[in-house]
Amino acid sequence: MWDYTDKVKKHFFEPHNVGEVLDPNAVGEAGSLVCGDALKLSLKVDPKTEKIMDAKFKTFGCGSAIASSSVLTDMVIGKTLEEAARITNRDIADELGGLPQEKMHCSVMGMEALEAAIANYRGQAAPKAEEEEGAEVVCKCFGVTDRKIERAVRENNLSSIEEVTNYTKAGGACGSCHWKIDEIIQRVRETMNAPRSPESPKPLTNLKRMQLVQETLDREVRPELRKDGGDLELVDVDGKLVKVRLLGMCSGCQVADFTLKALVGRKLREFVEPDIVVEEIRE
Repeated sequence: MWDYTDKVKKHFFEPHNVGEVLDPNAVGEAGSLVCGDALKLSLKVDPKTEKIMDAKFKTFGCGSAIASSSVLTDMVIGKTLEEAARITNRDIADELGGLPQEKMHCSVMGMEALEAAIANYRGQAAPKAEEEEGAEVVCKCFGVTDRKIERAVRENNLSSIEEVTNYTKAGGACGSCHWKIDEIIQRVRETMNAPRSPESPKPLTNLKRMQLVQETLDREVRPELRKDGGDLELVDVDGKLVKVRLLGMCSGCQVADFTLKALVGRKLREFVEPDIVVEEIRE
């Protein structure tokens, strides 16, 4: 029997903000009825301040899914979209006083629904794992891709197949994908930042940094921008300051700052260095 905190029980038996916001201007969905859990999150955002004025949810799933969805709505009301975008699945679980490891996928579902709702408000298509460029469905039982597993391992410091199953459900049925999940775990963990020691590699040279920046932009960023008719080019790399120029539909876009912070900056900090700074050049 799983050990639930009093706060999880309270949000399960007396969930907050159940239903759907009247005339929402941001809606996000995550999960799948096929997988046993599904969540629809609706938000009312003030267009002038981008502050979330109201949030409601509809969830099909277990007690942890209901509790995670309920507490998520409490967490986002009153926050700006930029503040809400920084909420992680760990934050949701911590707000509940913790979740059983076997139920951490419920907090992940909440985070994904919030990301989808913010993207919906921005007029951007919420990226579905199966539709991501280069993504491969690893767990056919639950439709989980390598991209989702990679992200879960990296963001939650996972190191075993069991942990990946807890956070994504991948490998939780027939088990035929366990070897592939283990392969992904080992590959991702090899690239994760480790504490530096005297034997650790030297800091990146500017030439190597520029090479990694260009590779990351071409592999992780430009395909996403091109989906909406946008693009970018690398202008310069000055130490840890990366200067880029937005092109196409991204040029002069009202959400250019969001694009730089939420996509370009995040990807460069993930794949190049954790303290990279991005600046847009407008010429």
